[in-house]
Amino acid sequence: MNDSFKVGVVGSGYVGLVTGACLASLGNTVTCVDVDEERVEGLRNGVMPIYEPSLEEMVARRYGDGSLSFATGLPEVVREADIVFIAVNTPPDDNGSADLSNVADVARAIGASLAVVERESPLVVVNKSTVPVGSGDYVSMLIREGAEDADVGYRVVSNPEFLREGSAVYDSFYPDRIVLGADSRDALDVMRDLYKPVIEQSFPTEMDPRPKTAVPFVTTDLASAEMIKYAANAFLATKISFINEVATICDLVGADVNNVAAGIGLDGRIGPRFLNAGIGWGGSCFPKDVAALRSIAREYDYEPAILDAAVTVNERQRRQVITKLQRELRTLKGKRVALLGLAFKPNTDDLREAPSLEIAKKLDALGARVVGYDPVAGKAAAATEPSLKVVFDMYEALAGAHAAVVVTEWEEVRSLDLEKAASLMEEPRLLVDGRNLFDPASAERSGLSYRGFGRRGA
Repeated sequence: MNDSFKVGVVGSGYVGLVTGACLASLGNTVTCVDVDEERVEGLRNGVMPIYEPSLEEMVARRYGDGSLSFATGLPEVVREADIVFIAVNTPPDDNGSADLSNVADVARAIGASLAVVERESPLVVVNKSTVPVGSGDYVSMLIREGAEDADVGYRVVSNPEFLREGSAVYDSFYPDRIVLGADSRDALDVMRDLYKPVIEQSFPTEMDPRPKTAVPFVTTDLASAEMIKYAANAFLATKISFINEVATICDLVGADVNNVAAGIGLDGRIGPRFLNAGIGWGGSCFPKDVAALRSIAREYDYEPAILDAAVTVNERQRRQVITKLQRELRTLKGKRVALLGLAFKPNTDDLREAPSLEIAKKLDALGARVVGYDPVAGKAAAATEPSLKVVFDMYEALAGAHAAVVVTEWEEVRSLDLEKAASLMEEPRLLVDGRNLFDPASAERSGLSYRGFGRRGA
C-alpha cells in the first residue's frame, strides 16, 4: 500500500485543477498537464483560470511547497506517474451528445507516451471527464491505437466527479460518495489507496468537528459508473423541474410553493434539497448531462419522456420571467430592467447556460434596456452578451430601473435592502424574484410590487 502517489492530471480547467490541488493537499505529488501554454504559465505565476472559493490559496500553497506543478508535456508525466486522470472538457454537440474529441486526443497521447517510456507497473488511467456509457472501452481502444500496437501496460478506471461549483473544494474532501468503475481489481485497489485519507477522513483538517466520519466507497463496472454520473444529475434536474411545475400550479390555485416544498421535503423519501422553485437550472453540468443522457437513449431508439419534460419545464421557467415583466410593465420598450446576479449560481463566475444571458437577450429584443450586476461574473458577462450593460454596484443597477429580476442568489442579493431598492427604482418598482428569496409581504411593505414563482400573493 502506498502512502502517497505520483499523479498526473490532464486538463487544468475546473475539474482538473480542483482535483489536482486537492490530491496534492492529501500528500501526493501532482502534475497538471495542459496544452494551453499561456494557461500553464499563468498558473505558475498564480493566475487562476476559474473562480472557486479557497482554490487560489490552495494552489498557491501546494505550488509553493512543490507538491503541485504544471506542465505542457505528457511523456515525462506518464513515465513517472502511478495514476493519470483525464479531466478535459466534453462539450455537447448540436444533438446533445457529448463531444469526446478532447478525451480521444488525450487517450491517444497517453498511448503514444506509454510506447516511448519505460515503466515498472501498469499505468492507471482514470476518466474524470463526464463521458457517455461505453467510454471506458473507447479510451482503452484509443490508448492501444496511440501506442501503435506496442506492448504497453495500463488499466482504465471510471471515476465520475460530483463537484458543485462554488463548493468544489469542500466536495472533494467531504464527498457524499466516491464512485469507481473498472474491470481490474488491481486498479480499484490502487484507487482505494489514493482515496484512503478521504474515505477514512484521516487527513489533517482545520474543520472541527468533521462533517463526516466515513465516506461510502462504491465500486462497480465501467458502464455503471459512467451511468451513475448522468443519472444523478438528471434526477436532480428533474427534481427542480418538478417543483417548478408545482409552483405554476400553486400560482393557479393560490398556494405558496415555499410552504409546499417545506412540507413535502420533510418526507424522508423526498428530502428538502433541490426543491427551490424559480427560474430553473443552468450551468455546466445539468444541461449538458441531461442532453447527453437523452441522446444516449435515442441512440437506442428510446424516447426519455421524463427527461424531455424536465427540459421543457426548465425552458418555460425562463420565459415566465419575460411574461411576468410584460404583464406588469405592459410594453417593455424603453423600460429599464436590472438583473441581480449573472452567473448561473452563486460563488462561481461560470456563465455556461446561465439564465441571465438568455433573459437579457430576450429583453433587448423586446426593446428593454438591461443592466446587470454580479460580484464575480460581471466582466465575463459584459464580454459575452453585448446587449447587457454591466455595473459593479447592485444599487447602481437598481437606480432608475422600472423592474428588477433576482437571477442568482448571491449573499449580496439575499441581503438586498428592499426599502432602499424601492427608493431608487421607478414605477411600478417591480421585483421579479426568480429565486423566491424574499417574503412577498415584506417586499410590498417596502414599496415594491412583488412577483415570485408560485408564491402566495405573487
